[in-house]
Amino acid sequence: MSGKYDDILHLPHHVSPTRRRMTMVERAAQFSPFAALAGYGEAVRETSRPVGQQAELSEDQQAVLDRKQQIIHAALERGEQPEVTVTCFRPDRKKEGGAYVTFTGKVRRIKETEGVMVFADGTELSLAGITELAGELFQGYFGN
Repeated sequence: MSGKYDDILHLPHHVSPTRRRMTMVERAAQFSPFAALAGYGEAVRETSRPVGQQAELSEDQQAVLDRKQQIIHAALERGEQPEVTVTCFRPDRKKEGGAYVTFTGKVRRIKETEGVMVFADGTELSLAGITELAGELFQGYFGN
């Protein structure tokens, strides 16, 4: 059986005099997949990252929080820096939703116009996201 490549079929393999021979790993790397869409994998991971939604407080819960904030204001006016534990909802920077965080520290002041509580270490928490305030300051009022 005579084929159209019979004249080159049994020639010796060409070896370049100027380039070194590739290793098996280098040869295999030529055929490995590549990222045709740059950033796609990161976008998929970000989309699948879980975030929570902020729960709505009842009127009673909101009234208790408002009263606790008034107690903090009164302590600040007396020159105290009361230590409180705050649970608040912190919105996610990249997508809708967020997570609840708990922070304990000494309150330095409350910026009403900006809607933030400022702590002695410089941490600022949004008043709108606060869902719980706890500490010794409230024990005479609420028993927690």
